[in-house]
Amino acid sequence: MAASAQPSASQAPAQKPIGETELIWLMAMLMALQAFGIDAMLPALDDMALSLSVAGGNDRQYVIGVYLLTAGLGAIWPGAMADRFGRRSVLLGCIGVYITLSLACALVTTFDQLIAVRAAAGFFAAGIVALPPAIIRDRVGGDKMARMMSLIFVIFLMVPAIAPLLGEQILKIGNWRTIFVAMALQGVLIGCWVYFRLPESLKPENRQQIIPSVIARNMGTALTNRSVIGYIFGSTLVFGALFGFINSSQQLISDGFGRPDLFPYVFGICAGSMAFASWSNSRIVERFGARRVSHTAVFAFIAVASLQVFFAFSREETLWEFVPLMAVNMALLGFIGSNFGSIAMTPFFHIAGAASSMQTFVRMTIAALIGGLIGQAFDGTARPLALALLASGIACLLLVLFSEKGRLFSPPQAQQRYPSVMRS
Repeated sequence: MAASAQPSASQAPAQKPIGETELIWLMAMLMALQAFGIDAMLPALDDMALSLSVAGGNDRQYVIGVYLLTAGLGAIWPGAMADRFGRRSVLLGCIGVYITLSLACALVTTFDQLIAVRAAAGFFAAGIVALPPAIIRDRVGGDKMARMMSLIFVIFLMVPAIAPLLGEQILKIGNWRTIFVAMALQGVLIGCWVYFRLPESLKPENRQQIIPSVIARNMGTALTNRSVIGYIFGSTLVFGALFGFINSSQQLISDGFGRPDLFPYVFGICAGSMAFASWSNSRIVERFGARRVSHTAVFAFIAVASLQVFFAFSREETLWEFVPLMAVNMALLGFIGSNFGSIAMTPFFHIAGAASSMQTFVRMTIAALIGGLIGQAFDGTARPLALALLASGIACLLLVLFSEKGRLFSPPQAQQRYPSVMRS
């Protein structure tokens, strides 16, 4: 009589297969761990600076910028590990690091310590963002993946919309350290969900060896294919401009426009517009195709960014001129991000982990550097941000034209031949 098998880190103890809806929610909440770890901090930046004796006005941005940068750098390793050992075990390890280092942030006594721990948290917990696209790609490809990623972004983006408000409420009952405790508690809840409900999605025949040459070849393939390279770097540039907004948003709204009381609501409106756009994208992308929708959004992004430059430079811009335009451009990012990401992942079914890691590494690292430069260029106005948005939109269009060999709006004929293996 055979003994009952005990579940390992790569085997879910779930009694029934996870459905598509639950999978979407779980992947969204995983990615939301990072979003909460960034955006809930924003109302507390002044308190952190005062508590830890931060002298420079723009130095407080490092709490956000360093985390984004190291999360990008760290994204290069989880995919290769997940292609060898499976998605679950690597993902659970990253969640454990997130919980531990969130608690460590609550105990620091100097600003340098806080930045060091935040840097480590971003690097070693990077799998919580790098692995969900690989888990989805294990199941579906093409426009269906774009639809699922859009739904994931709807839920995921609701966290940035409400995180500053949550952070503000936490400050009323505690202090900035309490926010890090809340991050750890959130990590515990999501970690339990992953452990009990997420099955291993990597097929045994798709496991890759941990050989540097194999990993380098897989990652190089995911980054150098002409049909996707424009989408990888194009999204990198526009999200770099978005990170610039995130880095400088608290100072821009509070100091530039003189309305610190409205900051959580302004940020929520802008982030909420991205969530609404992602929901809209999920409704139309399988009908019109990821390329048609995202290409149209890029042209609209450039047009709106041009208006932002006009208002920023023509006269003294008001908050009520800035907010609608910023919200529209962030909404357009909702039509660009998930579609670009799905297009870039579609050719790499057998090396989804390495492809997701490499592409996330490039996007996050370069975008964080661009966002940091934009944030440090803050001069009390929206001008640096407006110029960055316009420049990134134009460069994004040129990169997409390169990948598509000058042809826009039409999906490639081979797109429908990519495998789709979703199982509910």
